[in-house]
Amino acid sequence: MTVTRSSLPGRDQFSQEVDKIISSHILHGSESLCRLLQYLAKHAIEHPNSPLKEYQIATEVFGRRIDFDPQSDSTIRVQAGRLRLKLAEYYSSEGAEDPIIVELPKGTYILSFHHRGAAPLKTVPHRDVPESTTTPRFWITAAAVLAVLLIISIVAIGMLLTSRKPVPTAHAGIYEPPAEAFQSFWKPFVTDAEEPWVIFSNAAFVGRPETGMRYYTSGRDPQSAIWDHYTGVGEVLAIHTLDQIFGLFRRHLRVKRGSLFSLDDAKNNDLIFIGSPSENLTLGEIPTTQSFVFQRVANGPRKGDLAIVNTHPQPGETREFLASPSSPLIEDYAVIGFVPGLAPEHSVLILAGTTTFGTQAAAEFVSRQNSVEDLLARLTGSKTGTVVPFEAVVHVKVARGVPVESELVALRKR
Repeated sequence: MTVTRSSLPGRDQFSQEVDKIISSHILHGSESLCRLLQYLAKHAIEHPNSPLKEYQIATEVFGRRIDFDPQSDSTIRVQAGRLRLKLAEYYSSEGAEDPIIVELPKGTYILSFHHRGAAPLKTVPHRDVPESTTTPRFWITAAAVLAVLLIISIVAIGMLLTSRKPVPTAHAGIYEPPAEAFQSFWKPFVTDAEEPWVIFSNAAFVGRPETGMRYYTSGRDPQSAIWDHYTGVGEVLAIHTLDQIFGLFRRHLRVKRGSLFSLDDAKNNDLIFIGSPSENLTLGEIPTTQSFVFQRVANGPRKGDLAIVNTHPQPGETREFLASPSSPLIEDYAVIGFVPGLAPEHSVLILAGTTTFGTQAAAEFVSRQNSVEDLLARLTGSKTGTVVPFEAVVHVKVARGVPVESELVALRKR
């Protein structure tokens, strides 16, 4: 790395440390994170007092178009969170003895450099989504990549729940009410005395993270071998997105994993399900979608893949919605369903993709003002109309493991 600012103490050491991290096992194969780290490091060394904006990073590092909108595209926040995790992993393993420590503090896109045992150099604050925890090297070296992602996810959920700031009181400054579209869409879930339960998927797995894991198969695997405390990265980020929306209403969420869900929960509460019925098995116990249902492909080259089946296709609509077969994934589909609960006074919202990326995109779709306005307009004829029971399919474009664009492709009133 070329360093041009001579006034920054230890600049050569800092550059060498960044190069060492990029060459480490932790960032091996993570080209996008390496580019991001190099960019942030160069900026911090050459312009230590200059803030960085999401737009600048998006266009200069990730090649986003000039119309990039940080409010509707979480790419940079997600990548910054991933880099923050990787740095923590590096210093808990390969870099445990390094004399220089590089950190990406929460709330900023400016790297900090400091000698081990010393306070970090002052950074310039910038808004960022809180994402932090560390992952033991034990999981990083595991052979099952899926298991690694899932264990990071479940830890992140705990961090989100324990680090959530208290709801502000009426005396904590000027309160700006949510947009009218949000008030219309979320009214069934924010007006009840009790906060809704968010039920996230945690499918049953067998095996061990260090040797490989797979889905539990009834009749083949013993019940005692089940691991049922994992979820997906998209589910974690979906919960975080919903937490932010409910914060606008000065309301909290109650979160529960699917295996702990009970019919009493369904009878006595409003519910938000995160994840498809293939992993959120409790969706099979309550009324769910009817027009767009999840099924495994029975035959052909995609046999066994999860699809969203359009039970009554309208002219011009496809019968099956399938995620791309390519790796890495480039597109997915998700169902958004608002259906009556078991009790007439309660409601159920379903946010479920055929993969974890679709699930994340579904939650982001109902948390963006423009997409909620579009949905309400197509449902009610007004951007602020009263939400009615519906089922919808959303097409999701995925880039570098991040949902970057969503489009409503099918809609049914119930």
